[in-house]
Amino acid sequence: MSLEVDLGGRSVTVTVRRSAAARRLSLRLDPALGPLLVVPARTRLAEAEAFLLGHRIWLAERLARLPPRVALVDGARLPLLGIEHEIRHEPQARRGVWAEAGVLHVSGRAEHLPRRVGDYLKAEAKRRIYGLAFDLAARLGRTPGRVTVRDTRSRWGSCSSRGDLSFSWRLALAPESVLTYVVAHEVAHLAEMNHSPAFWLLVEELVGDPGPAKRWLKANGGRLHGYEVGVEMGKAQG
Repeated sequence: MSLEVDLGGRSVTVTVRRSAAARRLSLRLDPALGPLLVVPARTRLAEAEAFLLGHRIWLAERLARLPPRVALVDGARLPLLGIEHEIRHEPQARRGVWAEAGVLHVSGRAEHLPRRVGDYLKAEAKRRIYGLAFDLAARLGRTPGRVTVRDTRSRWGSCSSRGDLSFSWRLALAPESVLTYVVAHEVAHLAEMNHSPAFWLLVEELVGDPGPAKRWLKANGGRLHGYEVGVEMGKAQG
């Protein structure tokens, strides 16, 4: 279910989710769904609408702080391992997608360009993360379970109780030191499933001081979610 709210002439769709565990109404920005209103299971629709109207200013301010969306089209710029590259469409080329001297070259038809760039970034993230995870884990005498790369929105990486590791492909856009820190962070959970002093000592053993990478993610991480990938031009997006 969803509700529409007017924010000064701009109509915004807010997803409404009923939750048996919720004790009160709460409004937040979900990385995947956008504005999300969580309400107790028996909340009346009129009550949800009144709550939303009462928080219009809060919602408008939070939406204004979001990073701009960046469509991956010919001429757009994006960071690859933190280094800015220009997307350049080269329809006559036969090399697929490749990075060279600050340019991300993309062959093929124009309407396929966004999807091809997205596929390239995901493959690049997987290539770098997979080997790094096993190398770092070996230094701790551990072996990961499955290592997957997805479009996770709520966290950059995770480690399950079974030792499976999952990472956001958007780490391919971050500086290499930041990508390495996130992988080391999850690998350290293979030995310490907590954030105790012992855990942070393992992280430091793997990558040194994690402070700069943590600060970079806090300041710039949201911007990495602004890149729109995987949607071919000319196809419906909603």
